[in-house]
Amino acid sequence: MHSFEYANPTTIQEATGLLSAKWGESEVLAGGTDLLALLKEGLHTPKRVVNLKNIKELEGITKSDAGLRIGALATIDELARNADVRTAYKAISDAAAGIPSPQIRHMGTAGGDLCQRPRCWYFRNGYGLLAMKDGKSLVPNGANQYHAIFGGGPAYFVSASSLGPALVALNAKVKLVSAKGAREVPVANFFVAPASETARETALRPDEILTEIIVPAATVRSATYEVRQKEALDWPMATASVALTMKGNAVGSAKIVLGHVGPKPWDSAQAARAIAGKAIGNDSAEAAGKAAVADAKPLSQNAYKVTLARVAVKRALLDAVKQKG
Repeated sequence: MHSFEYANPTTIQEATGLLSAKWGESEVLAGGTDLLALLKEGLHTPKRVVNLKNIKELEGITKSDAGLRIGALATIDELARNADVRTAYKAISDAAAGIPSPQIRHMGTAGGDLCQRPRCWYFRNGYGLLAMKDGKSLVPNGANQYHAIFGGGPAYFVSASSLGPALVALNAKVKLVSAKGAREVPVANFFVAPASETARETALRPDEILTEIIVPAATVRSATYEVRQKEALDWPMATASVALTMKGNAVGSAKIVLGHVGPKPWDSAQAARAIAGKAIGNDSAEAAGKAAVADAKPLSQNAYKVTLARVAVKRALLDAVKQKG
């Protein structure tokens, strides 16, 4: 790990004043569960690291008539255990609870989960964000068993965020703050499928800090279902988060979002249409799962993800409809 300046601000204003307008010159430190690995691997070599952990206004989870406010420094464990989240925003608590490592759950933060870099082994081994060589990606003909089945390139990595699909399904926004001011961005637009090596996988700018997540109030039934290879520390192979607005026993409207199958959380309008106006049961949930993967384009070694994503949608829907609403 190379040397760098370490800053320890206590306010958001002080922190944003320490950031650079160019990527690579400064980094923010929250839980550190991703950044420390990037620093050790030499993938990030900032001149300055700005520690956010002493900024109290970035902490906490609060529920109001307007909805839910999740501070960027709220830990994954806090999200999994919070009574308001578990009751009214089950998709989020499911996603948080699905992270099995106690160390990650207690150190990892909500903001950090959204901002973490891809776990793609090409990227982590220095081949670049898009793993390009001689103008072509190494992924389609390489080791691609954990890569995307949606998107069609040139970004074949999968978004590593556990919370992203649930937040997209619940129409959440993030607040991004720089020294120039603040802006709110829908989580659905926060994640980006980059088209070049110099682009990034989120809408966050180098001089900005993600300060909070805002989830609007809504009477929905929601759930997240993940398929993992093992219960120890690992990332899912496929995820589905659903949010249902019910009209009696039938679905009035739905959001069905897949995770870990594309370079960003994948919102499936086809799956939502497949269950509109219908009661949720085995047959309708199965039909929604099939619709969700109808446009999947698996690579040479990851066709199994199509089945996993289909099953995740079905099980998330069946779980969501069990809730009282």
